[in-house]
Amino acid sequence: MLRLLADEDLPWEGVDLFQVDERIAPDGDPERNLTHLRESLLCRTPLAEDRIHAMPVDAPDLERAARDHAGVLRRVAGSPPVLDLVHLGLGADGHTASLVPGDAVLEVRDADVALTARAYEGRRRMTLTYPVLDRARRVLWLVTGRSKAGMLERLRRGDEEIPAGRVRRERALLLVDRDALAGCDPASAEGGAV
Repeated sequence: MLRLLADEDLPWEGVDLFQVDERIAPDGDPERNLTHLRESLLCRTPLAEDRIHAMPVDAPDLERAARDHAGVLRRVAGSPPVLDLVHLGLGADGHTASLVPGDAVLEVRDADVALTARAYEGRRRMTLTYPVLDRARRVLWLVTGRSKAGMLERLRRGDEEIPAGRVRRERALLLVDRDALAGCDPASAEGGAV
C-alpha cells in the first residue's frame, strides 16, 4: 500500500510523517518499522528529512525520548496534537500500534507517546497512546490475512477486551482483504466503516 501511495501526486512539501509505533532496536535493524517505511515509501517520495519524525528508540534514556517525541508531536500537530490520518493494522491477538494485550501501556491516558512495560515478540516498543489516536481526524485500518478474521469481527463490534477495540470508531475506515473477511458475520461485513 505504501509503495502505491508513493506513486500518488501528493503535496509532499506539506506532509509531516510520524510513526505510530516502533520496536526498540538500532537504526537500520530489519525489525524496525522505520526500515520498512524507508524502503516502501520514504525513498520513493520527495518528503523532506526534517518532516520525517521517527520515534527516537535508539536514545539512551527512552522515557525522556518518549516525552521529547510527544513535544515534537505537539509542536507540529498542535496542543493537544491532532493528526490528520492515522494508519493502523490489526494483530492476530487484537493488538494495534504497540498497544498489546496485558501491557500497562493500555492504561496510559496522560501521555501521547509511551513505552511498553514489557517486551512483545522479543522487543519493547514505543507507541502512540489511545488519547492521540482518538483525536485523529481519520483512522485508516488495513487488515489482511485469515489469521486476523476473528479479531476483525471483534474490532467491528468495538470489543474493548482487545486493544484494537478501544480505539475510537467514529472516524474510522476499514480496508480488509478477503482472507481477513472470511471469518466475519456477513451482516456486519457490509459497508466500509468500522
